[in-house]
Amino acid sequence: MAQFPSSVLFCCDHNAVRSPMAEGLMKRLYGTRSYVQSAGVKSDLEIDGFSIAVCHEIGVELDRHRARTFEELGEDVAGFDLIVALSPAARAAAQGLAHETDIAMEYWPIDDPTGTGESREAKLDAYRQTRDQIRAHMVERFGPPNS
Repeated sequence: MAQFPSSVLFCCDHNAVRSPMAEGLMKRLYGTRSYVQSAGVKSDLEIDGFSIAVCHEIGVELDRHRARTFEELGEDVAGFDLIVALSPAARAAAQGLAHETDIAMEYWPIDDPTGTGESREAKLDAYRQTRDQIRAHMVERFGPPNS
């Protein structure tokens, strides 16, 4: 297992579904062991209601999350030890940043649950699968949670 980073930036396409879930999960599972933020390639969406709902089920609050981009983080990006990309577009953006700043970068291919399922329950199930996929990657990468 790789060293536990002191700061992690999770990123996806819009910072509305996967990366906010990852940010919230990391904070919930590992507390203050690491400074954690999330960002998107674009900021044209707000936090997704289904993401809020499935994270709330496990005690992760995303209600106050505000979507932001790499550009909004600006020079602060250089302060992260690790960037974790959760989508192909975020991977491409993160590779550029990691190359410019010498930050470690990982790619976790996480399913995008948006547009999946017809009923509310089917949609929630898709989002739960995404949440659980992120959690599994975290435990594999960072070890057992604090709680």
